[in-house]
Amino acid sequence: MARQWRATEWGGPETWEFAEVDVPEPGQGEVTIAVRAAGVNPADYKHVSAPREGLELPVPIGYEVAGTIAAIGPDTEIASGGGAVGDEVVAFRIQGGYATEVTVPAKDVFAKPARLADEEAANLLLAGSTAAQMLEVTDVHAGETILVHGASGAVGVSILQQAAELGVRVVGTASEASFARVRRFGGLPIAYGPGLAERATEAAQGPIAAALDTVGTEEAIDVSLQLVPDRLRIVTIVDAKRAEQDGFLAVFGAQPGSQAYRDSVRGRLLQLAGSGRLQVPISRTYPLADAPEALAYLKEGHPGGKIALLA
Repeated sequence: MARQWRATEWGGPETWEFAEVDVPEPGQGEVTIAVRAAGVNPADYKHVSAPREGLELPVPIGYEVAGTIAAIGPDTEIASGGGAVGDEVVAFRIQGGYATEVTVPAKDVFAKPARLADEEAANLLLAGSTAAQMLEVTDVHAGETILVHGASGAVGVSILQQAAELGVRVVGTASEASFARVRRFGGLPIAYGPGLAERATEAAQGPIAAALDTVGTEEAIDVSLQLVPDRLRIVTIVDAKRAEQDGFLAVFGAQPGSQAYRDSVRGRLLQLAGSGRLQVPISRTYPLADAPEALAYLKEGHPGGKIALLA
């Protein structure tokens, strides 16, 4: 038996149960992972806050984990090749990662880079693949300057590092308390609030080619529309309604095209992390049993890094 967090009714984490569950033996094309760390993301609670098409209760929580292979199905290899009991691995996109053990498709399991701690590996791929897609859909190129709203958050920090790999300069909004984090990862920090467009223009010292929004505020959208002439080079991961209204891009993990792209970049992101060129700052860790407390901290809005649950 394993322990797993599940939503048994629509609502917040305070309604979830930490249940004992049977873990099925892995069949062909499947792997059972003994979880060491589970990544904590806003999507974990947002996706079960209200009824959603295609989801039936109870819903196992958690999209990404790091751990070791406890069992592997017959004639099965993990996505990065090979795979044996005891190997350290990372998995994304899965369901039910807030658990002590979980059986998942082998196509979503990769060898864990040795230099990454479990809590870092478990938080790499959801934010990292989101950042990669935002850079991809806005057609960002070397030598350009882009504006990133929410540059000190998890997706923002990954954008900063991946943009640097592309030779792209980033002006990023943040609170002044988070300026050091933006600078640490190569961005030029500016404060949000009145006068944002002017500050962004001054910091850019030239045209702003694209705007990437991870916060969804009216200010972020308005300034993006003001500074970036081509609306197909503005993207949000928060405000789909405004994107439809004003004719710019919105990307979300549930979109089939988004899923396919984000799955396609998992191996590359792991290679970057394995070489030290893509880091995952960690703010706090919690025992797996304290998942509601971890999510309450995340909801405060300024964790200063990623959060992991340790099994």
